[in-house]
Amino acid sequence: MVCIDKSQPGRTVWQMKADERFSNPTGIVQGGFLAAFADSAMGAASVTFARERKVFSANAEMKISFFRPAKIGSTLTCTAEVVSGGKRAAFVEAEVVDDEGRVVARATSTYLHSERA
Repeated sequence: MVCIDKSQPGRTVWQMKADERFSNPTGIVQGGFLAAFADSAMGAASVTFARERKVFSANAEMKISFFRPAKIGSTLTCTAEVVSGGKRAAFVEAEVVDDEGRVVARATSTYLHSERA
């Protein structure tokens, strides 16, 4: 996974190649890996939302819906954005698309922030 854009506070874009190491027995990307991909992007978005504050971000809950198989060999892009947030928490949404721009999955999560030194 590589972050390709974090220029806007509260929004990050990540990409990854769907490697066969992440496939399930039917030859598509395992849902748990897509969830981890979305979680990484959303967690990073929640940290950039804090702007100048240095925070730890902990996932309090997460929901993901899968819309189509993610094929091995495709390039997946996940865009995550804070929808609402304050000093202690951020509600974040993410969308994973394949290299043809088709939505593979959508996720939502709440992240709790704590100050770090």
